[in-house]
Amino acid sequence: MFNRIELLRILCVAAETPSFREAANRLGASPQTVTRAIKDLEDQFGEPLFHRNTRHVQITAFGERLAGQAREALAGLDRLFQEHGGKREEELAGRVGIAAPRAVGRHFLLPVLATIAREHPGIHFDMRLSDQLTDSVEQQIDLGVRIGFIRDRRYIARAVARVPLLVVGAAELLLRHGEPRALDDLHRLPTTALIDSNTGRIWPWLFTDGRQVQPANVAFCTDDPENELEAVLAGMGFGQLPYYLIEPHIRVGRLIPVLQEQTPEPWDMFIYRPQQGPVPPRVRLVHERLVQHLSDPAFVPQPH
Repeated sequence: MFNRIELLRILCVAAETPSFREAANRLGASPQTVTRAIKDLEDQFGEPLFHRNTRHVQITAFGERLAGQAREALAGLDRLFQEHGGKREEELAGRVGIAAPRAVGRHFLLPVLATIAREHPGIHFDMRLSDQLTDSVEQQIDLGVRIGFIRDRRYIARAVARVPLLVVGAAELLLRHGEPRALDDLHRLPTTALIDSNTGRIWPWLFTDGRQVQPANVAFCTDDPENELEAVLAGMGFGQLPYYLIEPHIRVGRLIPVLQEQTPEPWDMFIYRPQQGPVPPRVRLVHERLVQHLSDPAFVPQPH
């Protein structure tokens, strides 16, 4: 059962998003929660708030008016608590457990968390870096970031960025071995490889039309993407790496992209959280900040 303030907040978010699923992602809730809240409001007011079909929802004229009034009412409540309440900062205190791939945590999460820590010194962070999907219960994870896909129904996930994968080589490597012109060339050229920590096997390279290549002439393999990057920069072999790692080196000419016409569809970067339980204000704040920054192409670089 929702209280009236919760119902109005859900309505305001649903009015600004193209679907109840997107509204649920912003709220850190499930789509069923949003649907129930909107149905509750419709029952209370005796008016439909959204037209629904299987593909999207469209707010009604009555729903638009009600959402506008709700925004004004909620803004007034927020001002009231800001002026007279001293408890808000107490709520923004405590532990936030975060899981992320190693490179993503170092490059993208730490700058955001450092800013939050300066603004809210009561929040402290426990970040676990692993390229595997971390068990949220065992590791006490409140939020996580992952690249690829999330099929586990225990998590609510939101895609925030696209991560292209490019094959690159150091300039001096191209001078020594030439540039690969076709995928078969990768079998005769020195390459690097990334080991899947879940299986112990080498990740295949991905290309257009779902094609996969397992290079045969691996000169260097590792289970850490940043370590693989260093090997590629040292000219040990061609590597397929995420764009956010290689972009600074491409920009200054240290790395050269090859086989660009065979580049696969980018992978999604997700923020996820456990499905169960309420979301504390401190966790909601960190979630919103990470969504804001990771969704910004200026923060997570994209090819032009």
